[in-house]
Amino acid sequence: MPISFAGKGTPITAVDFQNAVAALGGDSATLWSLVVVETNGFGFFADRRPQILFERHIFQARTGGSYSAAHPDISNPQPGGYAVGAAEYDRLARAMLLDERAALESTSWGLGQVMGFNATSVGYADVYAMVSAMVAGEGAQLQAVAQFIAGNPALSRAVTARDWANVALHYNGPNYSENKYDEKLAANYQKFSNASNRPNIDARTAQACLLYLGYLQSVSDVDGLIGPHSLSAIQAFRQANGMPAGGLDAALLTALSAQANI
Repeated sequence: MPISFAGKGTPITAVDFQNAVAALGGDSATLWSLVVVETNGFGFFADRRPQILFERHIFQARTGGSYSAAHPDISNPQPGGYAVGAAEYDRLARAMLLDERAALESTSWGLGQVMGFNATSVGYADVYAMVSAMVAGEGAQLQAVAQFIAGNPALSRAVTARDWANVALHYNGPNYSENKYDEKLAANYQKFSNASNRPNIDARTAQACLLYLGYLQSVSDVDGLIGPHSLSAIQAFRQANGMPAGGLDAALLTALSAQANI
């Protein structure tokens, strides 16, 4: 049976976030920094499929280079060839036709971009079970981040010490400096150390609904901070649904969640 990658796209709850923070020693700023660097802070595309990145060098390694000659764009010892965004699913689909399991294992999934080959180390029976959980919601995606860190002692120590170079090394691999992961982590940690800069979970949920319903156009708008784009989207939703003008409140969140079916 074909794998369905689109689900409800349920955003994280406050409990999901608190549980992950507790698993990492109580540092909210570090957790927000990690997920913002990995996915801009939201685990799904607008079509409710998890954010992914297919890694052709991992696929090449996991298949022994069997497909590299005929398909160098998706099986190659060199990283790269990214299609970016939802177009990554096209690359994944092509790889799955060659070796389904290896393709899923060669893909990073969701909010924290945990690689599929880490499935058992983050608590799943196999990569198929992990992907199913990643499709279901961000809660599982965030839990995978926490379990991945907790299961890697060197990474866990680096996270606790806020040693960003070693966090980047153990989370992203030896080429982390090419994308300045360590610098981005440090900058975001500085930002999120101020509690007023941290995403609001309710605002973030509202933004996710607005994205799914077409009132917001970019995944980057799901940031938990109500700015001009979000305010315009809220007013458009209110007007379209016969609600009085206003901002984010409980009635709006209830209406959005019901209409977006999350």
